[in-house]
Amino acid sequence: MTGLRNLIRILLLRALSYAGNVTMALFSLRKHHANRTQPRIVLIDPGHLGSIVLTTPVPHVLKTCIPDAHVTMLVGNWSQEVARRHADVDELLVYELPDRRQGTQSPLRSWLLMLRLAYRLRKERYDVGINLRHGFWWGSALLFLACIPYRVSWATQAGAPFLNVPVRPAREHLTLSYLRLASAALQALGYAPLEEPYTAERYPLIMFQPTPEEQEWVNRRLEEEGITPDVHAVMIHPGTGGAVKLWKTSSWAACATWLARDPWPPSLRFVLTGTEHERSMLEEVARASAAPTSIITTETVGQLAALLQRASLVMGVDSGPLHLAVAQGVPTVRIYGPTDAETFGPWGEAARHSVITSTYRCPSCPRIPCNRLNIPDDKLQAHPCVKMVSEQPVFAAACKHLAPLLSSKQREPVVYRRKQ
Repeated sequence: MTGLRNLIRILLLRALSYAGNVTMALFSLRKHHANRTQPRIVLIDPGHLGSIVLTTPVPHVLKTCIPDAHVTMLVGNWSQEVARRHADVDELLVYELPDRRQGTQSPLRSWLLMLRLAYRLRKERYDVGINLRHGFWWGSALLFLACIPYRVSWATQAGAPFLNVPVRPAREHLTLSYLRLASAALQALGYAPLEEPYTAERYPLIMFQPTPEEQEWVNRRLEEEGITPDVHAVMIHPGTGGAVKLWKTSSWAACATWLARDPWPPSLRFVLTGTEHERSMLEEVARASAAPTSIITTETVGQLAALLQRASLVMGVDSGPLHLAVAQGVPTVRIYGPTDAETFGPWGEAARHSVITSTYRCPSCPRIPCNRLNIPDDKLQAHPCVKMVSEQPVFAAACKHLAPLLSSKQREPVVYRRKQ
């Protein structure tokens, strides 16, 4: 059955390539030439919150190098808020792009959407299209059908035939990869490449700006919990999009309990964050912890960003909100298992962020990290790599970041020893 699906896919891709060549030939009769002074650029990324946050340097560097450029972002409706508030994004196109997590990968629907979007993009006369998502051949095919003169993306087996500015993929941080694509696009237009090396200091994430209403909402909720501006809030965000990346709730509770003990300032408070859907998990952590904890669930990315801005430290697993915390300039401690921290780790000043990685390889996985995230619920027990992470290194990392809160008169932090 898998072989038949692959055969059908190959035939469809060949048909698509042929149709695109015909369309490209017809389009060339219009004598469309790339505008080198006021180019129109479209960026495609079907990713979720974390992925979109990690792309934020790209529109900024494009507008910095070409101030008159018109930058459009094409994203899924599940991640539009970050792109919508980006000061360097001139136009936002929101569609239900093919995505496994959202269940929008229906073949017929995906092909029809591609044709419809190609027609729209073709009318907009874009000069450059950048498909940011690795392995998303659909995005490269869309740029091809839209007859965009310069089509930039990763030279994967399925996507390369649709590109004329292919970039060889490498194992590197996702934001670094995005910047390499942006640099290739600039060179295609005749501009100088981006200055190297591509570092977080030179190309930082762009801060998400909450509205005054969102900031007021957070101030009110924190005041209701007795957390005033002079209180040091440690926020724990235990949730994530893939259940296989979750740490044990008992471990979060144990770390909070020990961090709440002397010699930390009495103004140290813990806030458990997440969506209302994750409330039961947050309540489980709160019940098991002896630390002073509050639960605050957020409904929008803006509320979450405003809440993170009030934190002295944010702790969690590999998730979008942890990347958002980095963009807000907040130190983080995060735990990785199946995902590669070298690729998906924090894009920020190294000293301000700690990464604890699992060394446990699950029996059915070829390696650690394995990048297997779509594990069925009934198979999760066989994939405990994150849950095998010890509490001690997480506790130690948090102590390192909280140490500046200690006054000179206080003694050194206690050593973590969990009661049996």
